[in-house]
Amino acid sequence: MKRIKLLFLGLSFIIGGRLLHTDKAVAQEHAKVQEDFAKPYSPQADAQKDINELLQRAKKEHKNIIIQAGGNWCVWCLRFNDFIHKTAKVDDLLRRRFLYYHLNYSKENKNEAVFQKYAPEGNQLGYPFFIVLDKNGKTLHVQESGSLEKGKSYDEDKVLKFFNSWVAK
Repeated sequence: MKRIKLLFLGLSFIIGGRLLHTDKAVAQEHAKVQEDFAKPYSPQADAQKDINELLQRAKKEHKNIIIQAGGNWCVWCLRFNDFIHKTAKVDDLLRRRFLYYHLNYSKENKNEAVFQKYAPEGNQLGYPFFIVLDKNGKTLHVQESGSLEKGKSYDEDKVLKFFNSWVAK
């Protein structure tokens, strides 16, 4: 019986050490992403005012608006922002056919009224998620981002398909 207890104790230390090492590796990776990637979200922004200004532009330019909801604390949000700017086809499509906005959600500014207005179900999706608005401010679609992922980044074809399906007609 004593041997079994010692065996379980030893296995617990090994497994616990591995889990701790894994958690430490994940934390280091997240810290590196936080350090290396641009921080597109502004907790100080007046999001509704910004969106209203984009809506005025959207009417003039006949474009829809893509809102990327998230925060600078969110590794996947920063990865997506990096992806769209470094992937030429995606970057080109967004610049030509959409207006793009990063809607902050953080402890400093949760933008609750804006989220309630455009995507009340968004808090169930995880971050980032996307809100597609037409030029009149009507929410056309709310999209989670998990289905667009590929490894530790995003799948170009899936992202292009998603954005292309919401180009203003």
